[in-house]
Amino acid sequence: MSASQVMRAVRITGHGGPEVLEPAEVAVPTPRAGEVLVQVRAVALNNTDLWTREGAYGRPGDPKALSGWRGPIVFPRIQGADVAGRVVGVGTGVDGSLVGRRVVVDPAIYDTDGPDANPVGLMGSERDGGYAEYVTAPVERVHDVTESPLTDDRLAALPTAYGTALGMIERGRLRKGETALVSGASGGVGLALVQIARARGARVLAISSRAKTDAVREAGAHEVVDRAGDVAEQIRAAAPEGLDIALDVVAGELVSESLPLLREGGRWVIAGALGGHDVTFDVRRLYLHNAQVIGSSMHTPTHFDLLMDLARRAEVHPVIAATFPLTQAALAQQELSRREHVGKIVMHP
Repeated sequence: MSASQVMRAVRITGHGGPEVLEPAEVAVPTPRAGEVLVQVRAVALNNTDLWTREGAYGRPGDPKALSGWRGPIVFPRIQGADVAGRVVGVGTGVDGSLVGRRVVVDPAIYDTDGPDANPVGLMGSERDGGYAEYVTAPVERVHDVTESPLTDDRLAALPTAYGTALGMIERGRLRKGETALVSGASGGVGLALVQIARARGARVLAISSRAKTDAVREAGAHEVVDRAGDVAEQIRAAAPEGLDIALDVVAGELVSESLPLLREGGRWVIAGALGGHDVTFDVRRLYLHNAQVIGSSMHTPTHFDLLMDLARRAEVHPVIAATFPLTQAALAQQELSRREHVGKIVMHP
């Protein structure tokens, strides 16, 4: 495929509201050595799209600074971390037999080449992503899922949400028979946490709005806490012996009020701050009870390999809340920001 050919894409031209999302015709990217060119069949939306567009991540020492996922963004930037599609071209040094294969792209940019590397960048923030007809990716980040029975939409829903969920569960060392609390349970990461934790044999206690209780139960939650009520008191009633692990994408007051509900040796894993990033708690609840607060940012290559194995066997079942054409990217992001949906929002180029 020639780089002189053009494709449709949606780019952000700076930090701001949905108005900074602009349709554009740009050159189809040419895969460099060690890369492949993927024709995008579906791209899923994430909160990272909103926060990157808004510049809401802050910087070390300056939490109010406008910033992308891990620092300043070079504009214009094509957003979109979660891509499912087909390989249509390869760069030098890449096996040509990949052409035609159905793939999912691992969107992480890692700090090292090892299996336990940590993400330090993200496709759609630190490099162009999948709000386009085509995207390039390093061949080692492209996973062949040709044999998976999952639809392209469901495959696209996996990378960030399910990768983040699996990373939280692995880093938090969730074990069969434990009681796990899941916050934000009706969102993409939350539903993934509920499904995977239940599949691993945990007793799942989920926090959600009352209107979404049925959907969260259907995903596998044993008990659902109404976030509009006294959350800590409801948790005490549902888990009188305490929590073994909290899988938290909300943070804020939830940490302050519920951290004391961890059992001896409990773990509180945080991968988001929907409820606020300034948190105060009594540190004695940590060292007197051998508890841990664990930060978890997405996944490692090992975690993602495990996720793709689950996808090939269709052992994960993402919920698709809505689909939009790429031309309605701003509308899709507005729908995401309202948080009235259950599951993932997906766009089609």
